[in-house]
Amino acid sequence: MDSNVIDAKTLSKMFLTGAKSLEAKKAWINELNVFPVPDGDTGTNMTLTIMTAAKEVAVMGRIEMEPLCKVIASGSLRGARGNSGVILSQLLRGFTKGVRDSEFIDIPLLAVACNKAVETAYKAVMKPKEGTILTVARGIAEKASELSDKTEDMSVFLEELVKEGEAVLLKTPDMLPVLKQAGVVDSGGQGLIEIIKGAYQAYLGNEIVFSAQEEEMPGITSQKGYEVQANFEIKYGYCTEFIVMLDKVFNAKNEIDFKNFLESIGDSIVCVADEDYVKVHVHTNDPGLAIQKALTYGPLTRIKIDNMREEHQEKLFKISANAQGKTTYVEIKEESEKEKEEKDTDTSETEGKEKSVSSDDMHEITLKKKPADLDIPSDNTVNKGDRKDIGFIVVSMGEGLDGIFKGLGADCIITGGQTMNPSTEDMIKAVNDIDADNIFILPNNKNIIMAANQVKYMIEDKKIFVIPTKTIPQGITALINHTFDMSAEQNAEVMMEVIKDVKTGQVTYAVRDTVVNNIEIRQGNIMGIGDRDILAVGDIVEDTAIKMLERMVNEESELISIYYGRDTDEQDAGDFLKNVEERFPKCDVEMHFGGQPIYYYILSVE
Repeated sequence: MDSNVIDAKTLSKMFLTGAKSLEAKKAWINELNVFPVPDGDTGTNMTLTIMTAAKEVAVMGRIEMEPLCKVIASGSLRGARGNSGVILSQLLRGFTKGVRDSEFIDIPLLAVACNKAVETAYKAVMKPKEGTILTVARGIAEKASELSDKTEDMSVFLEELVKEGEAVLLKTPDMLPVLKQAGVVDSGGQGLIEIIKGAYQAYLGNEIVFSAQEEEMPGITSQKGYEVQANFEIKYGYCTEFIVMLDKVFNAKNEIDFKNFLESIGDSIVCVADEDYVKVHVHTNDPGLAIQKALTYGPLTRIKIDNMREEHQEKLFKISANAQGKTTYVEIKEESEKEKEEKDTDTSETEGKEKSVSSDDMHEITLKKKPADLDIPSDNTVNKGDRKDIGFIVVSMGEGLDGIFKGLGADCIITGGQTMNPSTEDMIKAVNDIDADNIFILPNNKNIIMAANQVKYMIEDKKIFVIPTKTIPQGITALINHTFDMSAEQNAEVMMEVIKDVKTGQVTYAVRDTVVNNIEIRQGNIMGIGDRDILAVGDIVEDTAIKMLERMVNEESELISIYYGRDTDEQDAGDFLKNVEERFPKCDVEMHFGGQPIYYYILSVE
């Protein structure tokens, strides 16, 4: 092209061709999507986002810069789907803000617009991560600034931006270990490159011939990518998106408050406010809470809620199907459901049997302060119409632990933990079910504390105390130290203080190869995880647990508590108890069946 500027008509053509380029590669980009939280399919989400705007651009009559930019910005925002789609809409929004007031776009203005795009997108994401579409966009913008006064040839300038974007994209696996493990580049970044490559070809006037056959990309192994994704745990199950049609003031303070609320009930938050509407994307276990809060600012439209756990399960079926030579999901899914039915039948036959240690030569396994021995007044039970002073809500994750908490006086047990965080709504329901003036909530997991704190702002007729217990042992210690002859405020003060003295260690297995704090971990290794760091790595559960305890116990330690999980053999637990007593003779040692999943042992040192 002879001209070294871009007019509105050329920009329109570049945008439409970029959109078509992305659409042609969407299936391939979907295959790259191995990010820890499956969020639908990146290629599909980005395509739907840009195509909403492209359809409107395609039917425009006279093409002028300002109305063209408005259509691109508003159309992409209204059509935005998924994290990647919302970020793409913000890149387009920022870019069009940078050029909409000019009749022509020259190289310096294009550089300014690229940087405006990156600035807008980063502001929209609450916790930006490097190694993503944002990183690729920033690399392009920085290159644009570098070249803006070094060349007057637009085609050379655009070609260099494409090359720089591709170079940054290839570096994304070095920024996100999960990408390197899967052997892929970031899927969102790849989508952005496809758009820019298409736009560049349109500027050159070249016709793009799309093929249904996807080209291979060096270093991509889709099956390996699926296997990595299979190990990911989904913390929040519902990808929730909607647009708020504002009918009230939505100023900077409102936006901050709304984002803080969303953060208390989920993650992967993108919240973008325009003059007339707000686009929201959040992963949460309670879409209803996000929707209810949003309704206070105006009516909603384009509501979309996807069950990510179902989507993830389909990917797991695909992995299994590929591994077993199945050709469809149906074959493997039918086998899986049959196995589940058989397992449920076996479980029902043994249900109700008490799990206990029966070895003759084994020490008696007891809790330091047995629930049956605790002096819990009868008036602490829930009686309809007989309101009491204090009630307790506890988050727990195993039948044995549930029994311990109930014995210590918990009114309501909410099932949850590392892989299934209960929501604010779950806790609100529990609060409403307890007839007490003061309610204590023990989250027992650091990822649940924020959601618990939100309950304080949503309950008016009861006083809520959130004791920030990060582990099960902290929760048990907090309840043990509660007394009924003190006020709720005094109890809260005591409980907050005593949990500071509790060290917690958890023994589990590694699901993938990785390196943490210079400790090399292989899939299948046993890990001893402390309050802040991985304390031990080995191949044998009990040996690793002992190594972890050696780092936890010091001269001031008096008590070691052990809770063994549902996958731990009773005899092994008994042998481990004796080993701990021999290794740490100055400490009292107690053991109890916890029944928790994932963790072979949960241990505490006080």
